Amino acid sequence: MTLDDSEAVKIEGDIAPADILFVCEHASCTFPPEFGNLGLSEDVRRSHVAWDPGALALSKELAKRFGSSVVAGGVSRLLYDCNRPPEAPDAVPSKSEVFDIPGNVDLSEEDRAARVAQIYQPFKEAVEQVIEVVHPKAIVTVHSFTPVYHGNPRAVEIGILHDRDTRLADSMLASMEGGPFLTLRNDPYGPEHGVTHSLRIYALPNKLPNVMLEVRNDLLADEATAAQIADVLEAAIAQGIAELRDAGEIV
Repeated sequence: MTLDDSEAVKIEGDIAPADILFVCEHASCTFPPEFGNLGLSEDVRRSHVAWDPGALALSKELAKRFGSSVVAGGVSRLLYDCNRPPEAPDAVPSKSEVFDIPGNVDLSEEDRAARVAQIYQPFKEAVEQVIEVVHPKAIVTVHSFTPVYHGNPRAVEIGILHDRDTRLADSMLASMEGGPFLTLRNDPYGPEHGVTHSLRIYALPNKLPNVMLEVRNDLLADEATAAQIADVLEAAIAQGIAELRDAGEIV
């Protein structure tokens, strides 16, 4: 199997110096023909298990407001989850939530390595190359999550996730407290779930303040609410950057 690098990753917006680089690993539910459908129905291939609905639109809106760009995944995370390292079992999941993924069961080491080479490596290289041009002061990754998981409703509306660098998350959480959306730290996921891979490899080694945003996807499905989400996040990110600049954490 071969996959054109341009299919594995998309760059949205102008690549130029900016305060923030946005990364959207689960931006697409595209299944290139060479991979088939993994034995999944069209409904499953378009559901939240295959991508993060609304995340790319939110990423692009935030990037526009900050005069920045987005590095976005170009294919479904069921083919390869670009927010996981190659050694992680769930980088190529055989099951996602309640859905079995037949095309990923008993995948040979050669086929798994091919997925890494065709999807993960081009994505990783693109992020690293864009960082070299943008010289961001911070990295923000953007995701969405399902309102009901394994039959359990989720009350949290926005999750502010971080790994060991809490600087930007702390500021954003403080500024969003008492706001219009229920916002929690490391919820509905946290580092213990393996979700901070991108923060660990792109931000932490470069000592860049960073945060992973998780927005409940039903809020992004409504245009007016999605705009309100963008307003709230824009204000919180801007305040965080300003506070870090005032504290001498960034220049």
